[in-house]
Amino acid sequence: MQRARRPGPSVRTRVVEHTVDSEVAREDRLVTEEPLEIRVRAGRLEPRRAWVTMRTPGHDFELAAGWLVNEGLAAPDAVTQVAYCTDADLTPDQELNVVTVSLAAGTDLPHRHVAASAGSSACGVCGKDSVADALATRTAPPWSGRRPDAEVVRRLPEALRERQVLFARTGGVHAAGLADADGTILVVREDVGRHNAVDKVVGSRVLAGESPAAACLVLSGRVGFELVQKAAASGIGAIVAVGAPTSLAAQLAGEAGIHLWGFTSAGRSVNYT
Repeated sequence: MQRARRPGPSVRTRVVEHTVDSEVAREDRLVTEEPLEIRVRAGRLEPRRAWVTMRTPGHDFELAAGWLVNEGLAAPDAVTQVAYCTDADLTPDQELNVVTVSLAAGTDLPHRHVAASAGSSACGVCGKDSVADALATRTAPPWSGRRPDAEVVRRLPEALRERQVLFARTGGVHAAGLADADGTILVVREDVGRHNAVDKVVGSRVLAGESPAAACLVLSGRVGFELVQKAAASGIGAIVAVGAPTSLAAQLAGEAGIHLWGFTSAGRSVNYT
């Protein structure tokens, strides 16, 4: 049986562009949005579903590995293999959207995973509880090295933008990048989900056998609590964002020792921690 072709990060479509003076039929590109199911195999146990997310196809293994690390479910060195699932009962399309992560022997996967950010609006849960839960998911120590100064910070969004190839084609994706203290971009990933983009950059380091910790995480949009949570889990030293942070994001960054910058452009940036 012929295997289905893996979906690309964007698809062609026909559109009609309306202006004040004319209507023009042309080809355009849309960012691809597909579900990805992540299954986890711990020891000799059968793989079980851990999470399903809507994502942009591409770097799926990085997404899966980065998600496990960023949610505090596994240390970076516990991820031994990531592969597309080949169960006989999957349709060809499902094969492309299900991955299995194998963990090292002796790694205990929690029986039930509830992300810290999932409870931030629940009855009886306050911001203080959420911050404490998020800090408990850390799989790396806090960053102790140099962080970018204000001058470097202001250069980072443009450096990220120059590498946003999919955004240039579609205008429909978020981007995340890791950078060193001097402003050198180490890796950039794009995805329809901003949290997925962060998981992908972290996963790229994990699968390369490198520490996911870095001086700075650069974001193309706003900063929500869950993004700071992921940065804290991986030991990242600073976050630089084009948009604004939320109140809980700033609170978590402060308690995690992360330098948080928002509203960043070539001429300005606002420091929140």
